[in-house]
Amino acid sequence: MTESKQSNFLVRLWRGFWGGVTTLRMFVFNILFLLVLAFLIRGMLSGDRITVEDDTTLVIAPVGLIVEEYTGAPAERAINEALGQQLPETRLRDLLRTLELAADDDRIVQVLLRTDRLLGLSAGTMTELDAAVKRFRESGKPIVAFGSSMTQAQFGLASMADEIWLDPDGLLLIEGISRFRNYYADALELLRVDVNLFRVGEFKSAAEPYIRNDMSEADQEAAEFWIGGLWQQYLELIAANRGLPIERLIEQTQNPVEMVVSANGDPAAAALDAGWVDRLITRPEARIELADRGAPDDDKGFRQIGMDDYLAVPRTPKVPRDRVGIVVASGSIVEGSQSPGMIGGDSTARLLRKAADDDSIKAVVFRIDSGGGSAFASEIIRQEMMALRETGKPVIVSMGDVAASGGYWIAMGADEVWAYPNTITGSIGIFGMFPTFQRTLETVGINTDGFGTTPLAGALRPDLAMSDTVGELFQSVIEHGYREFIGLVGEHRDMTTAEVDEVAQGRVWTGAQARDRGLIDQLGTLDEAIDAAARMAGLSDDYGTLYVEPKMSPFEEFLAQMGAEAMVRAGLDLPTHPIRALFGNALYDQVTGDLTVIAGTRSSRPGMPEVVAHCLCESPL
Repeated sequence: MTESKQSNFLVRLWRGFWGGVTTLRMFVFNILFLLVLAFLIRGMLSGDRITVEDDTTLVIAPVGLIVEEYTGAPAERAINEALGQQLPETRLRDLLRTLELAADDDRIVQVLLRTDRLLGLSAGTMTELDAAVKRFRESGKPIVAFGSSMTQAQFGLASMADEIWLDPDGLLLIEGISRFRNYYADALELLRVDVNLFRVGEFKSAAEPYIRNDMSEADQEAAEFWIGGLWQQYLELIAANRGLPIERLIEQTQNPVEMVVSANGDPAAAALDAGWVDRLITRPEARIELADRGAPDDDKGFRQIGMDDYLAVPRTPKVPRDRVGIVVASGSIVEGSQSPGMIGGDSTARLLRKAADDDSIKAVVFRIDSGGGSAFASEIIRQEMMALRETGKPVIVSMGDVAASGGYWIAMGADEVWAYPNTITGSIGIFGMFPTFQRTLETVGINTDGFGTTPLAGALRPDLAMSDTVGELFQSVIEHGYREFIGLVGEHRDMTTAEVDEVAQGRVWTGAQARDRGLIDQLGTLDEAIDAAARMAGLSDDYGTLYVEPKMSPFEEFLAQMGAEAMVRAGLDLPTHPIRALFGNALYDQVTGDLTVIAGTRSSRPGMPEVVAHCLCESPL
């Protein structure tokens, strides 16, 4: 290469490098600019001080999914939301707090529940909100629910109101509960991937999609039982809230075509005839009606305040001497430190230690919403909870929508375990999986050969077939882990190993079914679990509560206060990933999540099969 050509090559290389750096720099600055701009616009829209006038309607309009805690650190969440890579979320605790405050606020005369922007409401969360709304209704203030159309989950929330209004052109169909999964055995065979699966438990079906093309008989038997339980509880909630005979509601849901056809194909009229809604009303008509019941407003039609602004209204805080601490464990369980929305063995253990060291906290409620994950991380958390109990502070577990497999593991050892009747729990079992890709590589002409000094030397390479010796070793490890799991359950639940094994085997139960089998102590809401913890600690009625969370930096607080809602208010269009747009968020997340498991990127020890206590299940509403 001549000196001139070499010089030109280096110049082009430098220009390419610098161009990439410039593009990255502009991308980062643009994101920060949008975040700051949205925050400023939100500030201008909200004003310096939020006040509540008399005869105000409180508007509660949950956005996205209702969650125990926001997913991700504030900075990560704000950027992901700006890029359209994260679904919006509404915290359950904010909804509960809003209803609690509004019940005693004479300036609030009624509540409007808007359901249109709610994307998901799990079965356990529905139970918690139903109890909170019933407490609010004791104040005598009416609640009206309104939706353009309503999904099954949205209707579950709306059913808690005194009245349900539906747009005349709207749609309301109760579709039932199902559990469908993608199965990859044929696809993996086409890719020539060998899935080495090790498991214990007849019903431990979490990893079945990687070795089958359909649901096993055992999985179907178990699913029909617990999903049937969830469906019955949903119907009972709707029937009770709407004052409908449950037999009539069952008949309606089993004959949706007949119901709509009898209304001349008008689904909104069918919902009205069925007694599912009270009125068919347009948005302008709804604004006039709400103004008549509250107070008119020239700009908005009726005097109103949203949930976020209502929570931001300045109030004189009470500083109780004694408090019940609440530690949230939400998401999959993995080793190390994790951001909110994931349960880290180390980070969650730190929160439990923080609660133990806080002298103002006299009892702890460990709020769990998890289908499980790493068995090793689960045991770290369980041990830390036991250490917390040794300080003399009572510990009550409150199970959320899901507390199964590893989620059940970390619940063991509490003074009492509470769950909703429709919590998904149990799934006491473990598995391990290690895919190998030697046949995949062979198709493109790549072969692996060599030697090792022992049967284990090089045996865990993903480009080598797993030997029978290694397979036997790992199956033995998994069986040992299962014996440890059911042994701990027996120790904490005062059951024999045989008794535990009979209700374990990886089988999933609802909270009500689990209580009948001795796996939990009480059925009730988070609020009831908190009261139980306070009683156990001997606290007076004026105790307070405190969510035990990592301390945020000033910049993280700035981003947390801003949130995705500011983006919406600023009128910023959030882009959608094209594959998400094609298949929809649920299918996209399911398939990419399943393939991530196969790729092994979730393993905390790369190159090693991880012992997993996970049910890979969620509330299906």
